[in-house]
Amino acid sequence: MTTISARPATSTEPTEVAPVDAVAPRSKMWTFKLVLLLGSMCAIGAFTTDTYLPSLPEVARDLATTEASAQFTITATLIGGALGQFIIGPLSDRFGRRAPVMIGLLVHIVASLACIAVMDVVPLIGLRIIQGVGNAAAGVTAMAIIRDRLTGSEASAVLSRLMLVIGVAPMLAPTIGGVIAQVWGWRAVFAFLALFGVALLAIVWKFMPETLPPTQRLTSTREVTSSYKVLVRDRTFIALALLPGLTMAAIFSYVAASPFVIRVGYGLTESQFALLFALVGLGLVVGAQVNAALVRKFSPIRLLRLATPAVMVLALAVFLVTVTGFGGLPGLIVPMWLMFAVASMVSPNASALALQRHGERAGSAAALIGVSQSGVAALVAPLVLVLGGTTAAMGTVILGSAVVSFLVVISTGAYRRGGWATSLA
Repeated sequence: MTTISARPATSTEPTEVAPVDAVAPRSKMWTFKLVLLLGSMCAIGAFTTDTYLPSLPEVARDLATTEASAQFTITATLIGGALGQFIIGPLSDRFGRRAPVMIGLLVHIVASLACIAVMDVVPLIGLRIIQGVGNAAAGVTAMAIIRDRLTGSEASAVLSRLMLVIGVAPMLAPTIGGVIAQVWGWRAVFAFLALFGVALLAIVWKFMPETLPPTQRLTSTREVTSSYKVLVRDRTFIALALLPGLTMAAIFSYVAASPFVIRVGYGLTESQFALLFALVGLGLVVGAQVNAALVRKFSPIRLLRLATPAVMVLALAVFLVTVTGFGGLPGLIVPMWLMFAVASMVSPNASALALQRHGERAGSAAALIGVSQSGVAALVAPLVLVLGGTTAAMGTVILGSAVVSFLVVISTGAYRRGGWATSLA
C-alpha cells in the first residue's frame, strides 16, 4: 500500500516522517488512466506553446510587430507559468489539489478566448502571461499529487512515464497548430486551446482524486507563507530544483528560436518544420522512457551523475555544429536529438530527489521546481535573440545551460565519495 507522509507539527527540516493509513492501494491509484490525466495536466503548458509555434512569423506580420516581440509571446507564457506556480503551490497545500487546478483551467479558457480578439502584440503578451498562470495550476498540482503518493525511484519512474504523455505535445501540437492556422488563421489556434482546456477541466472534475486529505493540509496562513522560507534554506533542494529549469532553458532556446533559425533559416515549409519539430521531440520521449526503466535498477542520483556530463558533451557537439555549419541541417538535428534524449533523464530524477526532501509541503516544493522550469527558461531563452538570433547564438545558449547544470550537480555533493548510493535525502 502506498502512503502519504504525515506533516510534522513544528520541524522545518527536511525529514522522513511517519505514514498515515487512509489511502488507496497503489495498484488502484496508479492506473494508466490517472497517469494519462496527470500527463495531460503537465502537458497543457507545452501544448499551449507548441500549437502556436508555427504561427509566429504570421503573428509578427499580422500584428505589424518585430520577430523579437512575436517570440516574446512565447516567453510571456513561461513568465506567467512561473508566477502562477509560485502562488498556486502553497495554496494547494492549504486547500487541497482539486480546487486550484479547476480554477486555473478556467483562467486558461478565458485567456485563450480573449487572445482571439487581440489587434496588437502588447495585449497578446499580457493575455499569454495570464494563460501561463492558468496552465501553472495544472502542472504544479500534478507534481504535488505524485509526491503525495510516491518518493525516490518510484516517483522518478512515474515522472518519466508522464513524459510519454507530455512528449506528445512537441510531436503533435505544431502539426495541429500549423493545419489550423493554414485553414482558419492563427487566431483559430486559440479557439482550439480553449476547447482543449474545456475538455481537460471536465476530465479533472470527473476523474481526478483528492490526494491531500484535510488532516494533512497546512492549517494556517503563517504555515503557507513560511513554506518557501523553509525550502530556500535547503541548499541541496534549491540546487536540485534548478536542474529542471536549466534543462528547460536549453530545450526552450531551441523551441523559441526554431521558427526563425530553422524554419526560415533553412527554408522549411510549415509542414516540414512541424515534422522536424516532432522528430526532435521524440528524443525527449525516448529518453524519458529509458530513464523509467533504469530507475528500477539504479538510484536517481546515480543516473543524474551520468546524465548531466553527457548532456554537456552533446551540447558541445551542438555548439560546434552551429558555429561551423558542419553537416547542414542533419548535422544539427542528430546531436540535438541525442542531447534532448539524455536531457530528459535529468528533470525526473532531479525533481524526484527534490520533492522527496519536503513531502509535508509538496505543493510549495513542486511550485519552486515549476518556477525554476518556467522562470529560468524565460530568462535564458531570449538570450538567443540578444546574441543575434542566429544558429550559433542558439548553440551558445544551449551549451551554457548544460555547463551550468553540470556545475550545479557538482555543488550537491553528488560526486563525492559514496555519491553513487546516496539519495541526497
